[in-house]
Amino acid sequence: MYTGYSIVSLGLWGISININVIIIILLIIIVISIGITISLIVKMNRLEKKLKIFMSGKDGASLEQDIVTLHQENKYLMTCADKSKRDIKVLYKKAENAFCKMGLVKYDAFQQMGGMLSFSLALLDENNDGFIINSVHGMDGCYSYTKAVKAGVCDINLSKEEEKALSIALNKAE
Repeated sequence: MYTGYSIVSLGLWGISININVIIIILLIIIVISIGITISLIVKMNRLEKKLKIFMSGKDGASLEQDIVTLHQENKYLMTCADKSKRDIKVLYKKAENAFCKMGLVKYDAFQQMGGMLSFSLALLDENNDGFIINSVHGMDGCYSYTKAVKAGVCDINLSKEEEKALSIALNKAE
């Protein structure tokens, strides 16, 4: 009597498998294989398009030359960047000692002269080190004095104009 099912017997191993199950499994494997193949073909086409764009108007030798040129330009830029870093460090070091704060007070040292020709000038660096120049104009001449300033303090007594000039310099925004 025929039931419509074929059973395959694998004699050595003692396994019996329905032939319809084998066919269904093989069909599933074929469908998966077709799907994978289509996916790979699509990816390969995308890569070919990218390669055509990349290689347009170029051959292997010109591409190699382009890569060498890019490498040389990169080395040059890195050298320039390193030099710029060193130069900036030197400039910062020099700027620490440059006078960047100033206070100026003009005054009339002797009320009879007029014209406010006398002045006190405080010049300080980033560390508030520097000096104060005081120039006093009188009838018989001009006299200039300097006083050293260390960390914003002067060891010598200051006149009120010198104190004001120093205060102005110390309060300058950095």
